[in-house]
Amino acid sequence: MPILHPGSPDFASQAEREVWEHLREQLPENAVLIAGQRVTAGGEEIEADLLVLWPGFGVAVIEVKGGRISLREGRWYQGDRTGERELKKSPIAQAQQAKHQIIDYLGATSSQNIGRAVHLAVFPYTQLPGDWNVPDAPRSLTLDASDLPRLAERIVRALASHTREGFEPLDERQCRHAVKMLRRTHQAIENHQLLAREIADEGNALTREQERAIALLRFQHRAQILGGAGSGKTHLAMIKARALARDGFRTALLCYSRGLARHFQLLAATWPEEERPAYVGLFHDLPVHWGAESEDEFDGAAATYYEKHLPRRLAELASAQLADELFDAIVVDEAQDFADIWWDSLQPCLRSPEEGVLFVFTDEHQTVFDREGRAPITLNPFPLDDNLRNTRRIAHTFAPLTPLEQNARMAEGAPVRFVEADAQEAVAAADDVVEKLMDEGWEPGQIALLTTRSRHPVQKEQIDLYGFDAYWDGFFAATEVFYGHVLNFKGLERPVVVLAVNGFGSAERAPQLLYVGLSRARSLLVVVGDGGDIWDAGGGVVWERISGKG
Repeated sequence: MPILHPGSPDFASQAEREVWEHLREQLPENAVLIAGQRVTAGGEEIEADLLVLWPGFGVAVIEVKGGRISLREGRWYQGDRTGERELKKSPIAQAQQAKHQIIDYLGATSSQNIGRAVHLAVFPYTQLPGDWNVPDAPRSLTLDASDLPRLAERIVRALASHTREGFEPLDERQCRHAVKMLRRTHQAIENHQLLAREIADEGNALTREQERAIALLRFQHRAQILGGAGSGKTHLAMIKARALARDGFRTALLCYSRGLARHFQLLAATWPEEERPAYVGLFHDLPVHWGAESEDEFDGAAATYYEKHLPRRLAELASAQLADELFDAIVVDEAQDFADIWWDSLQPCLRSPEEGVLFVFTDEHQTVFDREGRAPITLNPFPLDDNLRNTRRIAHTFAPLTPLEQNARMAEGAPVRFVEADAQEAVAAADDVVEKLMDEGWEPGQIALLTTRSRHPVQKEQIDLYGFDAYWDGFFAATEVFYGHVLNFKGLERPVVVLAVNGFGSAERAPQLLYVGLSRARSLLVVVGDGGDIWDAGGGVVWERISGKG
């Protein structure tokens, strides 16, 4: 019997269960059979009904359709006892799209190509005619009830006849890597679906308050929302972008941080299609989306590419776009990260650069990058006064660093803990803290270890091995300890944060870096570092509150 993920799937249909059972009986023990594998790319969620990873052969992505399937004049139909309905999309095209998304995702997480892959459609309750001859759905890729007893054999034949020459069979190492990455992103998607349900819960009083706050600005076409860490800016940005899309505005939801952009994409994929912004993601990915050169194609330094070249290219490409490709509205989260040249290039992306809708969410005290910028908004900012993330004790610790006084709304919580360590030893000491927290009963997926200067070795290793999307999907999967840096963690949170104060790259930015790090934990904050460094960065009051002396 093959390795099964999950062990007992919750199938969407009896047809999927039927095909699963046949494959479970036919595949060998070194093969992997996955049900309902999901991948999110570009804000769109793709699901493969069944996925087979078979070392020595390759990868098979399978779309299953129950009932009686027929094809007439290029249109696919599915019938049952109640009647017949036209399918929106060809089953074989669905399988092919899922295959491409899965292969692209895996390709970005490994230096080695995944190798042979094929897509198939299986109709377990249909008998296809003997003269079936459909160019885009050949009989070798379109299987019916008569093929069920030999599904594994049909997969092998399809891999042999429908993969290009030079693609090698999947090996054991690739298979293990693929399973790890795919289950990670699957869990990340499931967690965001759960989050979406929590946000939609009518009993979520804090969410209702936030929505009322943004409703006050519904007649403004430009606004700047100012709030400290934990004030719900990111949630409000998503509410606003979703509302604009629902009202018919072609909307872009942008930010600078990769992790935050991935969060936006995963959550937006749970919204109804008519409520999804037209573009969700990184500011820097928008010009590439419109045809700008990739970093690999750019002849120059990476800093020049991101800080100067891409913003200029965005303005050029925007001027060449058809009106249908431009936006009616742009929403920017963590807007303090944006330089003036970025704002100059964003305005041409609006169909009406002067009158188009522009909402920015900002916290000037989280300006941790060496750049200055000001959004083109003349109205006074709209303040957010409540802290809806941190316990009161955690909020009290970083309160002197916030841009405006906050009303901490959450429970009192556990005391903040402090572990003394030299900057050079802070990361090793933080690792020891993580081990002790797990001994106390905290789950690994509840803990994030953040650094303030050099990155943790595990973070470097994971990004080098898997790439950025899989690295961040690991965070959102919440099954393992997350190793990150405060620079990339704005807008994000975890129940427990171990902050390793291992120095600061800039004394000028040190207060902001400390502020971001202290404000990421929802339930428990542990600070590891040198008391003198913390005093210099945050001041005496912050140091006394961290150390328990104030």
